[in-house]
Formats: sequence, structure tokens, C-alpha cells
Amino acid sequence: MVIFSVYVVNKAGGLIYQYDNYVPRTEVEKTFSYPLDVVLKHHDEKVIVSFGQRDGIKVGHAVLSINGVDVLGKNTADGKDILEYLKDQANYPVSIRFGRARLSSNEKLMLASMFHSLFAIGSQLSPEVGSSGIEMLETDVFKLHCFQTLTGIKFIVLADPRQSGIDALLKKIYEIYSDFALKNPFYSLEMPIRCELFDQNLKSSLEVAEKAGNFGAGS
Repeated sequence: MVIFSVYVVNKAGGLIYQYDNYVPRTEVEKTFSYPLDVVLKHHDEKVIVSFGQRDGIKVGHAVLSINGVDVLGKNTADGKDILEYLKDQANYPVSIRFGRARLSSNEKLMLASMFHSLFAIGSQLSPEVGSSGIEMLETDVFKLHCFQTLTGIKFIVLADPRQSGIDALLKKIYEIYSDFALKNPFYSLEMPIRCELFDQNLKSSLEVAEKAGNFGAGS
């Protein structure tokens, strides 16, 4: 089983910790002759495919590298605009690697804040008083699990839909947070978690959970 990532969100909706445990590699590299037969465009400081799905290349995929060299947002490694570079016939044939655009730090902060708002909306929509808010969201490829403490800290785990024992894992992460962040004299409440022991124990717990496909008491 697979656990994809862990997020910790403070009571104000700020992202204070994020760890990518497993990022699926869905990348495709292809050599093109002139003219390029997929349509590209700028989007959020990236260059993405807007039309022309083929050979595993999908609309929404971002350009990750050109001729084996990673790109820098919407520019080539030497600072040239990717779209301008690919308009020049002299640069062909060209090898382009496409894949799912990686989330930037700012995008992760924004998404954490959005989920915080959705969590509150879920609680307010409840026909009963005292609803817990959103505890799970499910898609065809992953489940989002959320545990909120009495003080408003949210622990969020994205995992394979078949992964069991996530409720116990969330409580274990809370225990690790209490032991290695809150008890750290250098840690300030509500601020980003930068504690080596927290990192180590979190990673160890994720490994145990994945290997077992489960995370029972006493793990």
C-alpha cells in the first residue's frame, strides 16, 4: 500500500508542515521534429499542454525538461522562454519530457488554506450541532483523511484508497507532534515545524504503516 503525503495545518489555516512520502512518476519523454504537434501555453509560471494528447502526453502535463536538462518554470535552463525556443526550427529535433506539474510551495500553502475553509463549511452545513467537519474525501486514485485536535490543529494524510489503519496512523502522527514538536523548547506554537526528531519518527511511522498495510495499536 502507499501513503502519498502528510500535511499539518494550524488552527488559522496555515500550512506548518508538509512531507511528500511518495510521488508517482507519470512522465513521458519524446523526440519531436519541426513543427511541434502539441499545443503548449503558459500557466501559473509553467508551460503546459493545452491541446494534442498523444503517446501518453496529456492535456495539463507540464514541460519538465528539454534535451535532458530540467527547465526552470517557463524558461529553459539558460533563461530562454520555452515557447520562443520551441518556435525556432533550428532547435529541432528536440527531446521534451512531460509530466504532472509539481506543486510549488505557494500552491501547497494555498491548498491547505482552501481545505481549512472547506472543513469549516462542512461543519456549518451539518444538520446537527457539533459536526466534526470533513474527515475523509475520496477520489478514484487516493483518499484524503483528516484528524482535527481539540486545539484546532489538522493532520491530513493522502493515501491509496486500499490503505487501512489510517485513523490509527493519524493519532500516531498527533502523538509524534506532541512529543517532538510541542515539547521542543525551541518550537513556537502555530509556526512551521522544523524538528529533526519529528521528521525521523514521522517517516518511521509511515514506513511501518505501508509495510503492514495497517497501523494498529502499539506500532
